[in-house]
Amino acid sequence: MKIIGKYYKDFIMRGFFAMGFGPIVLAIVYGFLNLFDVVASVSVVEMVLGIFTISCLAFLAGGITVVFQIEEIGLSTAITAHGIILYFGYAVVYITNKWLADGIIPFVVFTVIFAVGYALVWLVIYLITKSGTDKLNKAIKG
Repeated sequence: MKIIGKYYKDFIMRGFFAMGFGPIVLAIVYGFLNLFDVVASVSVVEMVLGIFTISCLAFLAGGITVVFQIEEIGLSTAITAHGIILYFGYAVVYITNKWLADGIIPFVVFTVIFAVGYALVWLVIYLITKSGTDKLNKAIKG
């Protein structure tokens, strides 16, 4: 519990910062849903629910990055916790907003897309970090 208390303020501050981008993300989601003829119009109730849920997801996504500051848990544990928390956050938002069709297949597709996307993001981060580290090591060795 001591660890949680130590990072609570950072979680809240990061969450509120990211939360400001929630409506922008929602506009992009609805733009793509419209582009692919999934949604032609949205009711006021759907829009309010969408703004609220995406803002909550943005708060969670921004706040949960604090796990990468917690040295006691290690990077692999932080990445795993981050991924699991984001996965469930996205799943709740998609289900709440009815952005997934009913049935197991759409949920499996969602899960696979999330896992592949998450892995690709971390692969890019790894490659960029490795390249920077290699350049730094090369410069140091002269």
